[in-house]
Amino acid sequence: MTTIVAFHAHPDDEALLTGGTLARAAADGHRVVLVVATIGMRGEDPARLSELEASAKVLGVERVVHLGYAGSGHGPILHPDPPGWVRFVRASTEDAAARLVAILREEKASVLLSYDRNGGYGHPDHVKVHEVGRRAAELAVNVRLLEATIPRDAVARLVRLVRLARIPFRYDVDALLRAYSARSEITHTFAVRRFARQKQAAIAAHSSQVRGNGRLAPLMRVLTRLPAPLFGLVFNREWYIDATPSRPRP
Repeated sequence: MTTIVAFHAHPDDEALLTGGTLARAAADGHRVVLVVATIGMRGEDPARLSELEASAKVLGVERVVHLGYAGSGHGPILHPDPPGWVRFVRASTEDAAARLVAILREEKASVLLSYDRNGGYGHPDHVKVHEVGRRAAELAVNVRLLEATIPRDAVARLVRLVRLARIPFRYDVDALLRAYSARSEITHTFAVRRFARQKQAAIAAHSSQVRGNGRLAPLMRVLTRLPAPLFGLVFNREWYIDATPSRPRP
């Protein structure tokens, strides 16, 4: 049995980007551990933690860990750190990587899931996950690093579908189409269609985000209402880049 640690920036990222992979790994008998860097802008939000645990249960995750940082937001203003917390983008990469390495070693993990160099669509916390994940893989040694991403042509198709469906979309589309990864960079494509119901239910578990007014809320509402067969047809694959360090750098 392999232990897989999935490292994410915020609650709901695990469902949106890697939900099918985590459910498939759990179904295949692997131990899946979910680590999130942040839970809420103020530090630890009990509601979002509860939603994260519900999502994890749906996906077959056996352990959920909060790495101990506050969210950084996604806008031109980086707010001061909340009392007793450090916003993730301000955290020392070395310190955050050390916290993650401690979990990898405790779990005897063989695989670490992280984010591509663009941090997906470029959220500062996602970029930080990429940096911390890379450093943790160097320090842990003998851990395979797979960086979750989406091929840009698939992003373009999704944007077209969103526009056709007239779903409110508060992102710079041109910037989005330069984000994520070129298909030539992708090394692993996992078929996850048979786990569509679990992925969709995991997204729905983040009810505060589905019902909220965040950038992704309109899209998340649509995703949770799609008939499961259609959801599985659209989200039938998940993609990764093998970024395992060629040699350790202590």
